[in-house]
Amino acid sequence: MDECGTWAGNDPLLISYHDTRWCHEVHDDDEIFALLVLESMSVGLSWRLILHREKRYREVCDGLRPSLCALYDDEKVDKLMRTDGIVHMRGKVESIGRNARAFEEVRKEYGTFDSWIWSFTEGKAIDHRLEDVASTPSRNELSDLVSKELKKKGFCYMGPVITYSWLQAIGMINDHLVSCPKRP
Repeated sequence: MDECGTWAGNDPLLISYHDTRWCHEVHDDDEIFALLVLESMSVGLSWRLILHREKRYREVCDGLRPSLCALYDDEKVDKLMRTDGIVHMRGKVESIGRNARAFEEVRKEYGTFDSWIWSFTEGKAIDHRLEDVASTPSRNELSDLVSKELKKKGFCYMGPVITYSWLQAIGMINDHLVSCPKRP
């Protein structure tokens, strides 16, 4: 493993995520939402923990499709709170439906969520062209702005640091080192 993926350690799932998904552009609304949910679940926890539960979240949360998650009510939240394999923090479980409803409102207003979120960078990924891992920021002006706009639109668990991670996850920010052989 090169220096870029040292955070993946020897975990095959994290290595695969680094090599094939992290910082690769995503323009599919359903996948953008799924990654938003997963990143928001990692608040106060580790990405490793959430990534290892991704399959379960997709199984029990309607494929993490925003149009279906937007229908979640108290009964669904109660059911998820009793479901094995996901994080049982009520606020986070409730946020799946809340964020899906906000996501759907953005789609109504802009046609696609993709067109709205990528408008912050005029449709172009920001490539920091980092030379070393120590230079990787945990947030920046873009994540501060996007987090603020998400909150205005009703999203929760999307502070500037988690938003930065999500922007990496959907490829709006490319923080692969310039020396990384897995650079998109």
